[in-house]
Amino acid sequence: MTYATISALAEPTRFKIVELLRDFGAMTVSEIAERLKLRLPQTSKHLHVLAEAGIVSAEVDANRRIYSLCPAPFVEMNDWLETFTKVKEEQFDRFEQLLLRKAQEIKQDPP
Repeated sequence: MTYATISALAEPTRFKIVELLRDFGAMTVSEIAERLKLRLPQTSKHLHVLAEAGIVSAEVDANRRIYSLCPAPFVEMNDWLETFTKVKEEQFDRFEQLLLRKAQEIKQDPP
């Protein structure tokens, strides 16, 4: 995962565009602009940033550009986030072991 991916998604409008494409599939610039109540130039700029980050790709159909999500950055992001999950799981496992040891100590040496 790259800084460009996180940076592109950090902007709320671009995040909404990604969610829109996730939920409804490929869309034209006009469809995205209409759904999010944006102007076309504004929408195009956001889509350009998302494309530069590798988050979306455009297919040209006559005079329309149809945008869709690229899965690779999301797979990379998921893999990166899972590293945090693994760390937390290891911490919880160590904490559980500590609690079990303490419970055993209390059982063996009642007050």
